[in-house]
Amino acid sequence: MTREERLAILGPAVVAHIHERVAEAPEPTDELVENLRRIMTNPAGEIPAPRPAETARPAAKAA
Repeated sequence: MTREERLAILGPAVVAHIHERVAEAPEPTDELVENLRRIMTNPAGEIPAPRPAETARPAAKAA
């Protein structure tokens, strides 16, 4: 959604109110930024190591 679309949907008063509330928010701590960076760079977590294939029994011989 573009800024223009958002403004058309919400209206200038609501957008101004959102900007005021965001300006009131405190700056994040370094610890929070680092935690979020780790989450965002690897959101699925560690990729599991490949497992060896299970040994399969040979298929039955056709008669």
